[in-house]
Amino acid sequence: MLEGITEERVSEAVELIRRGYDERKIRARLGEDWELIAEIARARIRAKDKFSRDDLWMDLQGLRYSTHEVVARYRAERLKEFGIKSIADVSCGIGIQLIFYAMKVEKAYGIDIDPLKVEFARRNAEKYGVSNIEFINADSLSPETVGRVNAEVVFSDPARPPEMPERRLEDLLPSPLEVYNAYSSKTDSFIFDLPPQIRRERVPWRGEFEYIDLFGALNRLTFYTEPLAKAERSAVILPAGVRVESDPNLENIVEWTKEPGEYIYEIPQAVDYADLINELFHVLPAEAKMLLREKRRVLATGDEPLKSPYLKRAYRVVGTVPFHPVRINDFLRKESFGRATLRVSVPDREYWRFRKRVEANLKGERRAFVFQLGGRAIIAEAL
Repeated sequence: MLEGITEERVSEAVELIRRGYDERKIRARLGEDWELIAEIARARIRAKDKFSRDDLWMDLQGLRYSTHEVVARYRAERLKEFGIKSIADVSCGIGIQLIFYAMKVEKAYGIDIDPLKVEFARRNAEKYGVSNIEFINADSLSPETVGRVNAEVVFSDPARPPEMPERRLEDLLPSPLEVYNAYSSKTDSFIFDLPPQIRRERVPWRGEFEYIDLFGALNRLTFYTEPLAKAERSAVILPAGVRVESDPNLENIVEWTKEPGEYIYEIPQAVDYADLINELFHVLPAEAKMLLREKRRVLATGDEPLKSPYLKRAYRVVGTVPFHPVRINDFLRKESFGRATLRVSVPDREYWRFRKRVEANLKGERRAFVFQLGGRAIIAEAL
């Protein structure tokens, strides 16, 4: 399937795309298989912030569903703590998570029904110098495939369907329910990559829900069945590598305030989704208080500048004004702000009109961050 598609041809396509060549010229230069070569090249260009290598094999779909290298490395290190010797990746895609798991075990299986994905994964394993993977191009749920696999752990990162009102295990491909049923005679140790929005009560097994925050954004929910669980719920902040675990025995020390202090702090969404606000406050300085908790944003506040790997960002409060674009704009111009970043929940249809009014005629180098607290706007600068 990739016969004749060489590293040299893909590298040439990358250069052509970067130089702005149109489709007709790219087709003329690349010749046979030009469409797939061009797609691999575009995927490499878009993947520059996702992987440490710029020569991996993938199409655009494979890139979209692939695991970020920082997450793949973290999960592989976590698996190593359990002394696991073998793992199978069901629906391995282009193989990034599989490859990092394989670095920590003696034997790995990479299974995918798409022959192109299997070949991508095989070539990517070679790029990373990994040679202990047995690749299987087949239906991962067929009895024949299950019979070929002898692994202590089964990992599955299923494809997500188009956005639905509610995420369900039954709608993922392959469904974790089917994967579990197919391989449960082999092992009771499973790792599932699930949509972070899924309701935990919809998962029928005992284990750990680990929410991963990557570079300030909620990235993954990894579910570990009980043999691999460390806690009921956890949140991991990457790349810092710090972790918060659920502890039902902790005293509730969360204090709320209606007034912002001199500083405000954004709490990672992973902590909020995992319902670990109280556990987080046990590792933060005692003077921190809760200020706001809404769907997209959770804020704490205090009168001291906190630099903590457990926090997303910290800001110094400059002032508060009524939450109206004109009043915000007046304040920003008076304080010589030249730009504004909105951290508010304005409806999408109104966002750009609101932002245009907030930023009208601003001059200067300072950047303001605008938060909403009820009927007030909090104007702050990043620390």
